[in-house]
Amino acid sequence: MSKQGSDVREKNRRFYHDRVAPMIHEQFAEYENRIAVGIAGEGSDCFGYDDEISRDHDFGTGVCLWLSGEDMAEFGGELTDAYDSLVEEKERSYFTERLRERRGVMTIHDFYSDILQIDCDVVRGTLSDAQWLGLDHTCLATAVNGEVFRDDLGVFTGFRNYLLDYYPDRVWKIRVAEQMHLYSSSLQVNYARCMARGDTVAAELCRTKGLEAAMELYFLLKRVYPPYYKWTFRALSELDDTKEFSSRIQELAELPCSKEAWKSTRYHPNRQNYKDRIVSLAEDIGHLLSEYLKDTGFVRYINPYLEADVNKVLSLDTVQHRK
Repeated sequence: MSKQGSDVREKNRRFYHDRVAPMIHEQFAEYENRIAVGIAGEGSDCFGYDDEISRDHDFGTGVCLWLSGEDMAEFGGELTDAYDSLVEEKERSYFTERLRERRGVMTIHDFYSDILQIDCDVVRGTLSDAQWLGLDHTCLATAVNGEVFRDDLGVFTGFRNYLLDYYPDRVWKIRVAEQMHLYSSSLQVNYARCMARGDTVAAELCRTKGLEAAMELYFLLKRVYPPYYKWTFRALSELDDTKEFSSRIQELAELPCSKEAWKSTRYHPNRQNYKDRIVSLAEDIGHLLSEYLKDTGFVRYINPYLEADVNKVLSLDTVQHRK
C-alpha cells in the first residue's frame, strides 16, 4: 500500500471512529449491533492504491454501512439521513453521485450482488459452480478488499470469508487450465507465427494476451484475486516477494518489438527463435509458471510449454492447497 493510500484509509478509519460510531451509538443505540461498517468495494482507496492521480474523480472520505434487508426497511432511511448529514458537515465535502453510490448505507445483499453482478444468497453464503465460473477475477477482488471495522451480526463478514476461501477445486482447475492454454497459444505459439509473417500489430496483441494470462495464472496459483487491470501488476509486484516473476513480466511489457530478430528467419513450429528476447522471456516465464504449478500440486514435472499439461490439470481429482 502506498503512503498516500495508507493516509486515505486512515482518514476513513478516523471518520468512522470519531464521527460515524458516535452517531450510531447516540441515535441508533437499539440497532447498534446490527450495523456492519467498513470501507470496501469499488475505488482505488479500498485497495490502498489511492494517490494524487486517483483524486481527479470519485474521491472523498466516507465509509460503508451494511444492513440486512429487514433492517434497511426498518431504519435504513433514518440511518441514511444521519450519515449524509455527517458527510455534508465535513470540510471539502464533494462526493460525486457515483461515490455516494459506493459509500453510505446499503444492504449486504445489494453490496455483493451489485459487485458480482449475480443474485447473492448472503445468508446461506453459497454460490453454485456455474455462478463461480461466470464471475470475473476483478469483481471478486473488489468484493473482498478494504477493511471491516465492525460486524456484530457476522453476515457481511461471513460471506466475505466465503469468497476469500477461494474458488471450489473444480472451478479453480478450470480457471488454471484456461490461462495455461491462453498463455501458450498467444505468447508461445502465435506470437512467433505473427512475427514471422511481419504482422507486428497481431504480434503485439499476442504479447498483451500472454502478459494478461501469465499474471492471471500467477494470482490463481497464489489463490488471490487480482484487482482491476490497471492495478494488476502493482498487486502482483507486492505479492511476488522475490521479484523473480514480476521483473520478467515488466521486462516483457517494456521490450520493443524486434523486426530485426526475424529477418531471414523462417518459422518452424518446433524451433524457437531466441534471437528475439520476447521469445526467450516467454520461455522463462513459462518455466517459472510450470514450477509454481508443480509447487501447488497441479503437475508432477516442470514443462515450460504449459499447453502440454492442460489436460492433466483438468483431470486431477484433487489439488493441494499450498501457496
